[in-house]
Amino acid sequence: MSTNPNSNISKEARKDILELEEKIKEFNAGKIPEDKFKLFRLTRGVYGQRQLGVQMIRIKIPYGKISTKQLKTIAATSDKYSNGNLHLTTRQDIQLHYVKVEESPALWADLEESDVTLREACGNTVRNVTASATAGIDPNELFDVSPYAQKLFEFFLRNPICQEMGRKFKIALSSSDDDSAFTYFHDLGLIPRVQTVDGVEKKGFKVLIAGGLGALSMIAYTAYEFLPEEDVLPFAEALVRVFDRHGERASRNKARMKFLAKKIGAEKIMELVEEERKALKAKAGKIELKEEVVSLPEEKEIGEVKPVDEKLYKDWLVTNVFEQKQKGYFGVYALVPLGNFSSDTARELADLIKDYAADDIRVTVDQNLLFKYARKEALPIIFNKLYELNLAQPGFNSAADITACPGTDTCNLGVSNSTALSLEIEKLIRKEYHDLVFDSQIKFKLSGCMNSCGQHMAANIGFHGSSIKKGALVIPAMQVVIGGGIDPSGKGFVAEKVIKLPSKKVIEAIRWILNDFEENKEEGEYFNDYFYRLGKRYFYDLLKPLSDTSELVGEDFVDWGDTEEFKLAIGVGECAGVMYDMIGLILKDAETKVGLAKEAIEEGHYADAIYHAYNVKIIAAKALLLSDDVKCNTQIGIIRDFDKHFVSTGKFKFEGSFEEDVLQLNKQEPSKEFAESYLANGVKFFKEVLAHRKDQIQQDKNQDEKLVIEDYYKA
Repeated sequence: MSTNPNSNISKEARKDILELEEKIKEFNAGKIPEDKFKLFRLTRGVYGQRQLGVQMIRIKIPYGKISTKQLKTIAATSDKYSNGNLHLTTRQDIQLHYVKVEESPALWADLEESDVTLREACGNTVRNVTASATAGIDPNELFDVSPYAQKLFEFFLRNPICQEMGRKFKIALSSSDDDSAFTYFHDLGLIPRVQTVDGVEKKGFKVLIAGGLGALSMIAYTAYEFLPEEDVLPFAEALVRVFDRHGERASRNKARMKFLAKKIGAEKIMELVEEERKALKAKAGKIELKEEVVSLPEEKEIGEVKPVDEKLYKDWLVTNVFEQKQKGYFGVYALVPLGNFSSDTARELADLIKDYAADDIRVTVDQNLLFKYARKEALPIIFNKLYELNLAQPGFNSAADITACPGTDTCNLGVSNSTALSLEIEKLIRKEYHDLVFDSQIKFKLSGCMNSCGQHMAANIGFHGSSIKKGALVIPAMQVVIGGGIDPSGKGFVAEKVIKLPSKKVIEAIRWILNDFEENKEEGEYFNDYFYRLGKRYFYDLLKPLSDTSELVGEDFVDWGDTEEFKLAIGVGECAGVMYDMIGLILKDAETKVGLAKEAIEEGHYADAIYHAYNVKIIAAKALLLSDDVKCNTQIGIIRDFDKHFVSTGKFKFEGSFEEDVLQLNKQEPSKEFAESYLANGVKFFKEVLAHRKDQIQQDKNQDEKLVIEDYYKA
């Protein structure tokens, strides 16, 4: 289908949408390889799913903030192009499933009518900037972090420094030391701080870097105890530039910031950050923030309204409602089972909020919704409507509020079913351990595989999908992890792997753990303290009897939520751009960067132009290195290897050092003069590389169709 975005859509969004449409046509015509197209569409929020022929669309919702108009637009889009379901994610995004790739440009155009984007929701980019859902109303916050999250989102969107990194880069801002945004496992985490100097209060942030979850989880390093607010954006830009240049690319399993910190050390990263200062687009100084505007409903007389269920309402008030720092107003959480709700429900919620709360909904990191600025007298009305929509269960942020990724429902990487199991766990808690509905110190989180989209390594009790072999059969299994999450003081923990169990034994395992905790905890002891006091071996021994596969029955071979015997079926993940490519196509990428650099100069975006020109040099050099079978795994490695294999050997005539030439970009201010000269230099180098490549092909005809059988990436 042909897309014609309306004129009220931004120029940048129109270009993105039409470019996506053109790439889809080229791919369908066989003009670009599948994996090259995959890399492109991922950066545009179009993600392959387990079912063939359809895509998952990830909608980028900066720090989870969404208006009623935007929610209705997303609902209409889901009806038109998807299956009428909206899925909330742990990164405060909204996902739609079962979308035809050919319809994704039109879907995007419809979303942009309400200023909603797909850009960089997936791929090797700066992903959605997350923040505490309570930002702006949190009674414990020093100041509202929302404007800073918005600034970071705007700055990195379409920024050339983060379009084609080795892997994704994640940023989170927490409102307070409670760390409800989990900054401790992010590439960049920010927590508000205020210093008083000469009687004047100065805003700033505690800065954390290089944390991460996944198969090898790491707690973030503290880069600054206090960084002035005006220095945050320059620091973030410099850190991303360092990651882009020095981060691993060939091995996707080691291509995150945490591995760079492990390899060269956090102190070295900070040194490299300082080297980038001069070249930054974001300059230290007064930071310009957009003021958060609160749109409240008209005050109207509300008569006495009785809750439809008095007992449930009282429990709901205890767990799902809190008084904001703005006295007289209340925040209200709606528990969304598995993060899924229908388009019809979305529309009804939008109407409810329009009448009784601020036009500012927040998606939470635990896949729920937060409504702000509700008046006390409106709470029964809100409860009754949520009850009608099956969203009024009490227990927000409790053991009954379980986080789970879609797992084998739709994800290529899902090993075993996380969603059906999470529903079983919730039933167990509400029925047998009801007191935990009011306890915020034990959390369950599940992922369908080890990649931690469900944040299982940040759970007090977590599980990730796995399998166990038993003769010719395969048993659906879950790896049990214990001891993650955030303690009452805000300290972050990464869980420890304890034991792998058949999935159907998980419910009994939870019973054993919770019963043991009740019997053996010390007075007032936090769950993680109990776990670490007794030690990992204690829990392994406790649960070991449940790992016995000798007496399993038929149902043990069927995963939760399924009716057929379990079969291991894992697809290829899409979080990184893994591909095979020809040298000629790599050089086409360099040519594209030349065009982008020229366009940026014309528009006065000199820092962007310089970075595009930098990529011209990197990509061109990489093409020649790969043509000589030299492995490329970091940009700084490409720069140095080109000197080693081409310049110093005389294979390629180049005056001086290639490294010194390329790295001029961080020695100069981003001026028009430098942008033009640096680009001219890059174009000259690119033309020389093309000539060299032509000679290569003439001397060896096999070079013309040479495949790079490696993990290809965008340098």
